[in-house]
Amino acid sequence: MEKYEKLIEKMREGKSIVIAFSGGADSSLVAKASVEAGIKAVAITIISPLISERERKNASKIANEIGIKHVFIEKKLSDNVIKNNIMRCYFCKKEDAVLLKKYASLNGFKFVADGLNMDDIEYKGKIASDEQGIWHPLIELGIRKKDVHEILKKLKLSNWNKPSESCLATRIANGDKITLKKLKIIEKAEDYLLNFSKIVRLRLHGSIARIEVDEEDIKKLVENRKEIIKKLKKFGFHYITIDLQGYKMGSMDK
Repeated sequence: MEKYEKLIEKMREGKSIVIAFSGGADSSLVAKASVEAGIKAVAITIISPLISERERKNASKIANEIGIKHVFIEKKLSDNVIKNNIMRCYFCKKEDAVLLKKYASLNGFKFVADGLNMDDIEYKGKIASDEQGIWHPLIELGIRKKDVHEILKKLKLSNWNKPSESCLATRIANGDKITLKKLKIIEKAEDYLLNFSKIVRLRLHGSIARIEVDEEDIKKLVENRKEIIKKLKKFGFHYITIDLQGYKMGSMDK
């Protein structure tokens, strides 16, 4: 737990911190270390139509488990995000950073921190957060994703092995306009498909649903294909496919 002890000391140096909090493993570790450091800290979850109701509830649950003050800030989808070009994440994270910094300024917090780790160095959203002066304590300490899960397991946080989640926009191909209707049917379909796998991505290609799950769960989808087809057709999909490669992070960008 040496890395965790160093993180606690690092957070203590910050004295008062706003934490960009998704309820995922990385931001949870930063939040937990802040509580252990005994500093003034608040976890803020920025919600929009890109964030599923399932993830909003999870963020509340984990914040309560950690014992940190938790605040939701709601934002609308901007034109730059709706266009859904290759810079979508940049624009979205820049907007988030502005909101977090405004909250910090109005409420007497010195720093805004996030949960980006060493495996996120190439993430487009990091460019925007760097420009806005967002602090990345896990990166400063050289902490990777595997370290995060190992530490959270020892801390016995319930989300220690929670699969990484991403916003619903990642299910829509770059260049295809984001609409509330698309986001809603993706969310409903994934909520249903989670009955068959712990990791689900429903990639939207026009009227085609391309389902990604853990490779080990592909057989389960095939065995229940009639039920799945019937359910997803009710959501408006004309064609339902299973990606035989299984779940691949960022597959829409490839």
